[in-house]
Amino acid sequence: MPAEVNESLATLSDQLILVTVLLYLAAMICYALDLAFGRARTVVAVRRRELVGAGGPALPEDATGDTTQDSGPQPAAWAVRAGTIGVVLTWIAWAGNLAGILTRGIAVDRWPWANMYEFVVAICFAAVTAFLALLIRQPIRYLGAFVTVTAALGLGFAVLFLHVQAGPVMPALHSYWIAIHVTAAIVASGLFIVAGVCAILYLIRKDGRPSVLPSREGLERVAHRAIVISFPIWTFAVIAGALWADRAWGRYWGWDPKEVWAFVTWVVYAAYLHARATAGWRGKAAMIISLVAFGCLLFNLIGVNIFFSGLHSYADVPK
Repeated sequence: MPAEVNESLATLSDQLILVTVLLYLAAMICYALDLAFGRARTVVAVRRRELVGAGGPALPEDATGDTTQDSGPQPAAWAVRAGTIGVVLTWIAWAGNLAGILTRGIAVDRWPWANMYEFVVAICFAAVTAFLALLIRQPIRYLGAFVTVTAALGLGFAVLFLHVQAGPVMPALHSYWIAIHVTAAIVASGLFIVAGVCAILYLIRKDGRPSVLPSREGLERVAHRAIVISFPIWTFAVIAGALWADRAWGRYWGWDPKEVWAFVTWVVYAAYLHARATAGWRGKAAMIISLVAFGCLLFNLIGVNIFFSGLHSYADVPK
């Protein structure tokens, strides 16, 4: 017998997600003010160690490894506070996002990522979690505006176009594998989104000009670290999916569109890592490959379920 739905918790979950969208947008505005009125820095071509070795004055080096010089006047105190408020709002929105996921799961008594609406909500949460986790160890507040607007747009898209009422799911999804396979895919996707944001900013950023963003090398470094962490998690997700497929359908691989695009995504990210590690690819070429992989990821996560039919067509996308 399908479990009864706790309608009050399901409604609370929907309300929490709406509030979370507003909070992410408010945080994005605060980050944008910090970016617009913060202190610009110019990346200096000569590295600190070269200057010191020549007996020259040492220039400050930021956490991304760039040697920088401050450009322009001191930033307004309110702009600096706006960035701090943005971080606080992001944590509050993150908590609201988490609460929305948990209340949805408790309302239906199952893992709350069994359809496209729940899946996208969870991926937005994972992306913000990845950003906040990296922010604890690295000064990447400059990414805040871009990550929060991505999360807000993702949640808004889910609410407007993917939302389905909380309810039971088909028997194939009543498995502990959903907690293993789908959770791994969500965690990896969140990190890939952060890397994708860095890659886009890399193509926009022009070195040698004053900017509140780090150098291209700094952006590439953050993107690479995110992909290095997320790639083995995605690999595990693909393997776990094959094991679940064998248990559910009696075969490990069946060329289902979702399986194919998950593998294509894995191949392109593997190509990025291989080219960077063995051929020494750096800079624009490597970032373009990572963006191609990111495009494959987005198509696999959303496009396949909308445009193709197959064994993974139980995503409950509203028509």
